[in-house]
Amino acid sequence: MGKKPNGEFAGRKLKLLRKTYRWADERYKRRMLRLKEKYDPLEGAPQARGIVIEKVGIEAKQPNSAIRKCVKVQLIKNGRVVTAFAPGDGAINYIDEHDEVIIEGIGGRKGRSMGDIPGVRYKVIVVNGVSLKDLWKKRKQKPVR
Repeated sequence: MGKKPNGEFAGRKLKLLRKTYRWADERYKRRMLRLKEKYDPLEGAPQARGIVIEKVGIEAKQPNSAIRKCVKVQLIKNGRVVTAFAPGDGAINYIDEHDEVIIEGIGGRKGRSMGDIPGVRYKVIVVNGVSLKDLWKKRKQKPVR
């Protein structure tokens, strides 16, 4: 097609073209096809509760060399297993197997992984009802259960 129509009665055609071309916008497309709710383990929610299955160390991507401390979490709402990062130096020591944790997105682009941690899209924010940050800064104690 050549140039857009611009006559006095071209409104309908312009509206139709706008509708068609909006599909080229990735954010619009993802929203209309509801891809977030369909494929996201959290089902579109900002946070989710889960049970810690195991602690894992994940190697950082090149050029960094480190073992990032993560946990495998089974979500309560749908039983899916995701890997979540434990932010903070030594924060992994406050998380044990079978603890109940709350996870949220790690903040990478388009809901993907962040920085040098491959395949990890979530981070732990609460352990057994106590903020992980408070535990690690020694402001609070982890409840005994």
